This record gives sequence, C-alpha cells and structure tokens, in this order.
Amino acid sequence: MLKAILIDDEQASRDTLANYIENYCTGVQVIGTAGSVKEGILSIENGHPDVVFLDIEMPFGNGFDLLDQLEEVNFETVFVTAYSNYAIQAINCSAAYYILKPIDIDELVQAVEKIKSQFLKDKKAFHTPLLVDNLNTQDKLLHKIALPLMDGFEVVQVKDIIRIAAEDNFTKFFLVDGSNRLICRTLKFYEETLGNFDFLRIHKSHMINLQYIKKYTKGKGGFVTMTDGSSVDVAATKKKVLLEKFN
Repeated sequence: MLKAILIDDEQASRDTLANYIENYCTGVQVIGTAGSVKEGILSIENGHPDVVFLDIEMPFGNGFDLLDQLEEVNFETVFVTAYSNYAIQAINCSAAYYILKPIDIDELVQAVEKIKSQFLKDKKAFHTPLLVDNLNTQDKLLHKIALPLMDGFEVVQVKDIIRIAAEDNFTKFFLVDGSNRLICRTLKFYEETLGNFDFLRIHKSHMINLQYIKKYTKGKGGFVTMTDGSSVDVAATKKKVLLEKFN
C-alpha cells in the first residue's frame, strides 16, 4: 500500500483529489493533506510518504520551493498544475509525473500505476530526487535527463548528448561516447523539454546540441558537421535562426 500526501492551497482541490484516489486508485492510502508549503513540509517529515501529490503554484512559494527545503527527498511526486512552461520542462527532464488541472481520472490512474510498478521493482524513488538535483544545479549543461527504456530508464547528462534524430514515433539519442539510445517518445517532446538548453531543431528530423557543431557548410539550407563526424542537413527555414546563434 502506497502512502500518499496531498498538498494544494485549495481545499476543494484537495477534497476532489482525495475522492478520486479513494475511488479509482487501488493500493493508495491518503495519510495526510496540507494547504501550504510550510504545512506540506511538516506533513512529509512526519508522515514519510511514498508519493506526494503536489500543486506547483501556491501562495508563499511553489512546489519546487517545497522540495528544495526538504533535507531528504525519498518519495515520488505527482505534480498537479494548471499550466507552466518552465515547470513542465523541468519535470519532463527528470521523467517525473504530472497531471493537469482539471484532473483527468485516467491520467491520475496512469500516473499512480506507473509509480506502483516502480516501487514493486525497486522500492525507492528515482525521478523526484533527480528533479531536485537538476533544480539545484546552476550550470544547465550539467543537468541530467532521464531517458525511458523498455526495462526502466537511464540518466544521462545534457552535456553528453550530441544530437537527437527522429525515427517515426521514436527518437534516437547520439552520445559523446559513440553510443546511442532509441527512446519511445517523439522528437517534438524533446524539442519542448530541452527548449531552455543549447539545443536547436534544424530539420524536421534532427535536433542538435550547439556545443558540438564543428563546421557549417553553405547551401540552400546547408548542413552542419558535428564533432562525432556526422553530417546533419539544415532546413532552409531553419538556416537563419542557426546562423544567428553564431553572430
């Protein structure tokens, strides 16, 4: 049985979520609720939950502030948010879980089932500690990203990714050590996730790490040569924005 704590500044939202969990999420027990960052920290420290359902935007601090103030983060988090670009990018990098308001029951059940499956295998949290580590790292290139694999996930540093290529509904990551990873997510997903890093989508099927461009060759769109020796075409519509990066 997973122990859960709900943290949201709106009483009605907490009541609704508690009702959904009780009626639709088997194997989860709500052991506490809180209406602020301060109350949430106390609830977590006293309750030792397995999972925290955490509203991102709250008065006097947000969900990330709460995680940053904890001495130890050994639980998974399901973030609950109305909308926040930065928040979604940070969450996606760590492969953490989130659901949008108003809460969709199917999305809630899906997130809970993934966490239950994870705890059955490893009995510990991975995604939330990774997110906290990223939030506390000032240098973006040292941030880490969780790549979901068939049997779990692999954590790599952003600085170790040379380029990313679309392969139908999959995405292939090419790393500095010469290896690659085929991920069951679209290039569009990673274009949004890595939007605040030095990555640029220069073609419908390619996104590159600007740190690893070795040479640009002119043409209608031209192409770039990367430090791993690969050549990547530049779409004519992307040529201007690429060249502006180096002006």
